[in-house]
Amino acid sequence: MLKPVDVLMVGVGGQGTILASRILAHAALEKGYDIKVSEIHGMAQRGGSVVTQIRLGKKVFSPLIPERGADIVLAFEKLEGLRLMPFLKPDGTMIINEQEIPPVPVLVGAAEYPTGIIEYIQSTAGEAVVVDALVIAEKCGNVKAANVVLLGVMARRLPFEQDVWDRALAACIPAKLLEVNKAAFAAGYEYR
Repeated sequence: MLKPVDVLMVGVGGQGTILASRILAHAALEKGYDIKVSEIHGMAQRGGSVVTQIRLGKKVFSPLIPERGADIVLAFEKLEGLRLMPFLKPDGTMIINEQEIPPVPVLVGAAEYPTGIIEYIQSTAGEAVVVDALVIAEKCGNVKAANVVLLGVMARRLPFEQDVWDRALAACIPAKLLEVNKAAFAAGYEYR
């Protein structure tokens, strides 16, 4: 039986949110899931928010995840994760990268980057997994693979075998970058 899973990925333009969602969709398709995906690019090329909603199940009718409906929120940046906390189920899992990317109001001095984000999420989410994905990706050979590290952390919580993920990575990542991304995925998968 295909257990429905609703995943919300959120980050800032350039962090690889879209690639991570494509890898997940490829793996889910191989496992026989019906998939609906919705992507929102808020001036993504200029550091704006990128939100991807991925719904998996036997039959999915809408790509949109309601508030308190996400089983997993995968946050590539802390403030973006905080912003989407209302979408996480009370017993859901928040996987959050420790990275801070100040939004424009912070950069121009009109606002301050909030403090205590991680602590708030840890006290609110059913499960909170905090990851320094940049450091892990750098150890694997490429800091740009932080998105795949985070995907690996999430993959452990989904019912897909390792070989399914390997094929999804190979299908979505250029051959010259595949080995470093496989290492990044494995490091994320083994994280806690």
